[in-house]
Amino acid sequence: MVTTGTAPQSPDLARLLAAHRPQGPVETADHARARALVGAPDAWDRGTPLHFTASALIVHPPTHRVLLRWHVRQQAWLQVGGHGDPGETLPLDIALREGLEETGLTDLTPWPDAALVHLAVVPVPASPVEPAHEHADLRFLLATGTPDDARPENPASPLEWLTVEEARRRTTEENLRETLDRAARLLG
Repeated sequence: MVTTGTAPQSPDLARLLAAHRPQGPVETADHARARALVGAPDAWDRGTPLHFTASALIVHPPTHRVLLRWHVRQQAWLQVGGHGDPGETLPLDIALREGLEETGLTDLTPWPDAALVHLAVVPVPASPVEPAHEHADLRFLLATGTPDDARPENPASPLEWLTVEEARRRTTEENLRETLDRAARLLG
């Protein structure tokens, strides 16, 4: 681990972003903004105007289905994921933890590998406890072999297994549609 400022920074984050090849002008701009955050002492701090989050689209490769979760705050069907807990700086580990917490799936594994699938800077509206801000969301694909074991973490956040096309229609987020399209290409 390399230390800068008061918070440790993972060299894995720099390597992950260096290995990722953005697709198109929007992701290229988002990628540049995210790379500029690497090494900042508050890069994962949810109190900053732009900070990292990690998420995952969970897939069941044999059926070509994806899992979406109703996100109460965003009022949208989204992938699983969120903020790192204090001290967490490994994006894939954060995505795996969030996936387990939000779905109960204990067999999640990076699929088809541990590479970053998509990077999107997404706006987050203000809430009673936080001002509006942005997430530099690092997105992975995680696979499960036990889709019927998925359970929502609470009744207000249901889960749905959908085909990619159904998921594209269900979500209101264009950046998630891009993630879905990339997953569809990998699912074949």
